This record gives sequence, C-alpha cells and structure tokens, in this order.
Amino acid sequence: MIVSYNVRSNLLETLRAYYSTCGASAAAIVVDNASTDGSAEAVQKAFAQAKVIRLEENLGFGRGNNAGLAAAKTEFVLLLNPDVILGEGCVARLAEFLIAHPGAGAAGPRLERPDGRLDLAARRAFPTPLAALYRFTGLSRLFPNSKRFNRYNLGNLSLETVHEIDAGTAACLLVRRSALDQVGFFDPDYFMYGEDLDLCYRLKAGGWKIYFVPDATAVHLKGTSTRQASRRMLYEFHRAMWIFHTKHYARSLPGVVNGVIWLGIWSRWAALSLRARLTSNSIVSP
Repeated sequence: MIVSYNVRSNLLETLRAYYSTCGASAAAIVVDNASTDGSAEAVQKAFAQAKVIRLEENLGFGRGNNAGLAAAKTEFVLLLNPDVILGEGCVARLAEFLIAHPGAGAAGPRLERPDGRLDLAARRAFPTPLAALYRFTGLSRLFPNSKRFNRYNLGNLSLETVHEIDAGTAACLLVRRSALDQVGFFDPDYFMYGEDLDLCYRLKAGGWKIYFVPDATAVHLKGTSTRQASRRMLYEFHRAMWIFHTKHYARSLPGVVNGVIWLGIWSRWAALSLRARLTSNSIVSP
C-alpha cells in the first residue's frame, strides 16, 4: 500500500519494482493524496491491476494510509513509500518471517539510502526524553556504537543479524493485519512524521514484537514528497515529537520536565527554521 503526493515518476518506479519482485498479480493499493501531477491517471494507465483511491484533499501520511488500510483485506499489509525500490524477494522474505514468528506484529527490511548507508529510521528505539537528548546533543554521533548514547538508532546491534526493535519505518514495513485490527490504524493527529513510531508503540504495548530482517533489502530515495513543502514539514516533524511525548510519556513526568521538553522541541524548531531561511536548507532527519 502506497500513499503518494505529486511524485508520479518515483511512484511508477516503485510500482514497477513492486510488481517485478512480487508478481504481476500481487495486490496493490495506491492512495493519491490529491496530487496535481497526474499520478493517479498514470498509475491506472500503467498498472490497471492496482486499486487507486483518490482523496479530494491532502490528508497527510497517516490518514492517507488509513484510507488504504480500510480497503486492504490481506493477511499482511506492506506499508511502502513511493520513493522506495524493493530488492528482489524483499516482501517474500518479510512475509516468510512473519509466518514463522506468529508473535511478530511487523517486520522491516534493511532499508538503505542510494549510497548504501543504512536509513537509520529502519530500526529504532522509542524516542524517550533521554534518548532524544543524546541524539539532539550529538552524543549519538560521537558514540555511534554505544548502547547508551546511540540507543535511539540501536547502534550497538549488528546490521547483519535479525533482531527485535522498538520501531521500523512506515516507508517499508510489513504489518500483520490482525495486529492492526487489535491496536488500530494510524493516529490521525499526526500529519507527517511520528505516526509510524506511534503505531509501533501501540503494537508493542499490545504484546506484539517488531523485527529488523536484514536479508530483506530495499533502497529509500527519501524526501521526495516532503521537499515540496519543506518548511511545513520541519514544523510537522517537531509537532509530531510533541504529540508523541504528550501521548506516551508526559503523564509519567513532572510538569517542569514536560515544560523543559516542550521548550527543547520548539527551540530546536525555531533554530532550524532560522537556518532554513538563511541557507535554504530545511532538510528534516527523522
């Protein structure tokens, strides 16, 4: 299932790779978030077997996915970005893993950037206040293999072995449908960013496990949709951080600590927004 917004060429390339590795008869749902570049028409012309859901307005990533999930009837649902190219056998390996591990609610592949580096969002711990502090102060980069300082990106764990993680990324994640039915779809409060962390948090709270499966591979071009409104995406990234914190951590912390976290999140947004205005660089790095 793919949610797409004005990335026609990437979307078509992603679908070509999907059908190439999964077979021409594989089920596919494309949710078009009110694109104006002819994406929906191009998909219907090139891939008549795909189901296209056209939304009248851009509802964001989570609510767009929810529209597709409501129509999905398969045992497993592949959440896939329109800028991810699946490797040969990627989906089959993830499906085989979920079949062999009935306690697994989701499994994600070794998702790489075009230069071969790991997309760090492919395997994450939940962004606790302390994990976020280490990341945003740069300690995680100074100590990339540290279990403590690079907890968020699980830097102490080998990229070559299967291991349990807190969260993968909805850019490419195979999810068990029964697990989704148990914990619910994406939280509509998020517009972009954070919704996959939130979903994985609820899966784990519901008793499901999530795994990183490195023999399944895919390439993530990353950022093709968000660059179209980068300043808004910078805001949505930080808004998602605050939503996640208030939903899952705030009630267990003193008010003064929550105030410091609020100040830290929005100070970072203000600083990066200023940098974006001065340098035209507003790249968001989840």
